[in-house]
Amino acid sequence: MPQVPIIMPQLGESIAEATIVSYLVKPGDNVEADQDIIEVETNKANMNVVSPVRGKIESFSAQIGESYAVGSMLGQIEISKEDAASLGLDTVQLNKASAERAAAPDNGKSSEARVQPTIRGLPVPAHAAGAGYISPRLKARMNELGLHAADLSGVAGSGSAGRVTVEDFEKYIASLDKQKLTPASSMRVAVADAMRRSWTRPLATVGMPVNMDPLLVHRKAQEHKPGPTLYGIRALAMALAENSAPAGRLVGNKIVHPSAIDIGFAVEADDGVLVPVIRNADKKKLAELVDRYNQLVELARARKLPADATGGSIATVTNYGTFGLTIATPIPLPEQTILLGMGAGRKAQRWDEKKEVFVPVTEAHLTLSFDHRVLDGGAAGRLLARVTYLMMHPQEL
Repeated sequence: MPQVPIIMPQLGESIAEATIVSYLVKPGDNVEADQDIIEVETNKANMNVVSPVRGKIESFSAQIGESYAVGSMLGQIEISKEDAASLGLDTVQLNKASAERAAAPDNGKSSEARVQPTIRGLPVPAHAAGAGYISPRLKARMNELGLHAADLSGVAGSGSAGRVTVEDFEKYIASLDKQKLTPASSMRVAVADAMRRSWTRPLATVGMPVNMDPLLVHRKAQEHKPGPTLYGIRALAMALAENSAPAGRLVGNKIVHPSAIDIGFAVEADDGVLVPVIRNADKKKLAELVDRYNQLVELARARKLPADATGGSIATVTNYGTFGLTIATPIPLPEQTILLGMGAGRKAQRWDEKKEVFVPVTEAHLTLSFDHRVLDGGAAGRLLARVTYLMMHPQEL
């Protein structure tokens, strides 16, 4: 019977490989076309590989826990000659390919493109600085182990001017085996890679308090109640729609202006953070975004975000107030220039100009972290002031 290969698909624009999590069917099972058959993990979410055709699972060649590049063969499906003919498949070529795979020598190594998990798709390539100087020999050794210069920050150098030598490095690696080690998830590696890239830029943060009472009153009156983060998303989107230049990216000697106001927001997931994206957040009113926002939060927590809801955002909003934090300096993603942070609300005394008396209000701090190459403090301050104004006038959102 003809056999059709199960191929690792392109699961997203920037995804180059995925790790096998589990098999949803077993050899011998009959499956339909487009039926979910393999669960895989990428650096963005858990996704499923579907059956390319109707047939019977002949075998799986991929190993659970291993990563495979896009285009790798993960197994084979046996189909009838009639189905092969109706699909326009050449049964002679299919059988020849199957015979060649069966006749291939088994040297104990998979012939498929098994890869070490790596993170791709973060669009600003940069080299993080750890040690002041790394010799070609040490660079080669680090590349062999998949390490970056930033990983040398914990290595004490014995060479000239504190330089880390190969011997220092090997001693450090050997010492790790004596300590408790746990594997980092692909998401943790993705976050680490993004933060390493981001930190190669000069980053700064400005802050401003905001009276949250108007927002809380407005929220209470809504049938479908928006979360504070969604107010921040909408306020930032409106501010950037008025002037998108602060969200531009510096590439070489040019600033790339955003083509759409797509705003991401941070959602804590197991061992990391995912950033779902609300597309064209400036074009829909606050009330219209509530259902989509809530849906994306649930999908992110389940690590089931669709490809069209990840990547490509021009800014991110993070509500670190959910952890009880009043102020923080979060780091923008490598492909973004700005990040709006929201702290927890606290009762505070604020001067009332009309009554000429201090009155208690619910106050929170907003922070705007930014790439100082693109923005200066004044421009960042004006953007944050506009966001603050809009959050204090929620009827305009």
